[in-house]
Amino acid sequence: MVTTLDHSVKDDLLRALKNAKQNDESVIVSHIIEVEKVNPLNFFVAGERIYFGERFFWSTPADNFTIVGLGNEIIFKNKLKTSERFHSIDKQWRRFKKYMTKKSINKIGTGPLLFGGFSFDPMKEKNELWGSFPEAKLCLPTIMLTVTEGKTFLTINKLIHPFDELEKCIEHFTLYEQRFQRLNNKIDCEKGHEFSIEELHKEEWLHAVEEATKNIREKQIEKVVLAREVLLKFEDTINVYSVLNRLQEEQPTSFIFALENGNKCFIGATPERLVRKEENSVLSTCLAGSIRRGEDEREDELLGVELLTDRKNLIEHNIVVKMIIDSLKLCCNDLAVPEQPSLLKTKNIQHLYTPVKGNIKRGYSLLSIVERLHPTPALGGFPKVAAVHQIRELEPMHRGWYAAPIGWLDYNDNGEFGVAIRSGLIENDEAVLFAGCGIVKESQPELEYMETEIKLKPMMSALGGVNNESK
Repeated sequence: MVTTLDHSVKDDLLRALKNAKQNDESVIVSHIIEVEKVNPLNFFVAGERIYFGERFFWSTPADNFTIVGLGNEIIFKNKLKTSERFHSIDKQWRRFKKYMTKKSINKIGTGPLLFGGFSFDPMKEKNELWGSFPEAKLCLPTIMLTVTEGKTFLTINKLIHPFDELEKCIEHFTLYEQRFQRLNNKIDCEKGHEFSIEELHKEEWLHAVEEATKNIREKQIEKVVLAREVLLKFEDTINVYSVLNRLQEEQPTSFIFALENGNKCFIGATPERLVRKEENSVLSTCLAGSIRRGEDEREDELLGVELLTDRKNLIEHNIVVKMIIDSLKLCCNDLAVPEQPSLLKTKNIQHLYTPVKGNIKRGYSLLSIVERLHPTPALGGFPKVAAVHQIRELEPMHRGWYAAPIGWLDYNDNGEFGVAIRSGLIENDEAVLFAGCGIVKESQPELEYMETEIKLKPMMSALGGVNNESK
């Protein structure tokens, strides 16, 4: 394998070093190989000793696409307080793409790829919980596993500087292939332990719902989404691997994500895709309006019918559909939208669901679409600017990266971003969980509170503990 590596990579490295010196610019070289099947969670676990705090995990519904990254070969981040944070990342990535080597394997999701996300509202003053998270951060992993179409690929990335030595660069790729061959296949996925729940700002949140409903009735705004948080304190350090494993088992219709930032891990199972781009095709999905699952098949079906005919939820859903269509009209052609929503069912919740498809126009990128869509009325409200202002004023918490775009994009501008809901921020023996709901003029604070309780269940279950105290 080492001999194969030397022959396949040496020419790329020679060209990259020449390119870097001529242009006085750093160059990205990626080596991609097909490997035997590996459990992606094993790969994530194996990176702990060397790359703790610099790992990510992402899998799509039905587990047909998974990427896991270890190490940060390059970090693109900024603290910009405007939508320029998206353009800034885009610009930095395009500069590097000019000097990338050609790929022998052209599978989407392999090769140079950025993973990361953005904050919900860069204008809101940071708090201690989210203090280490910038407004935008996407990273090129040093080594990455991709599982797609039943095959497994390993990508090794190297940032080549103008005065790097060829032999040192070859050693980099050799080392990471050897490390991959020595993966530890053991995963400790024991369940969690007892925890206590601390309600954070419950009364303030209920009051915020009352205020928002009043503002809607006074026609200051049509809809606003208000979120709340709870703090879980465990007896022992939380086993993130167990949480990921349970999310995969219990939420097969959701995007599973985990992103480490130092000692903190932002993790969740979101059913909501913001946008997917594959070559020229674009897909966004509207997910707004929800109801619980039934205890049996008949009750579940009746609840689904109730949701499909409920005026309050249909109004909320149609607002989201309209906004996504309006956002995509500028940058996409040939939009296709079903006339009526269908149901998307997760383990705990049923949602109204409408897909919106189109073809991207020349001059637009994946991140430019992310910028236009965020936040959708499903997570912000409508009109967008007024809704975000209401959230900033009324919500008794800091969202940080909750309800914001998280996902990936590759060197051909293919990629996918979800909306980081059904999520929590884990550090040592504590987890802060988040849940929100759409407020319209018919909203009642206690009923909305009950809806957030349902939305907290996926992460509660994944944490696997036993609630021994509620405050």
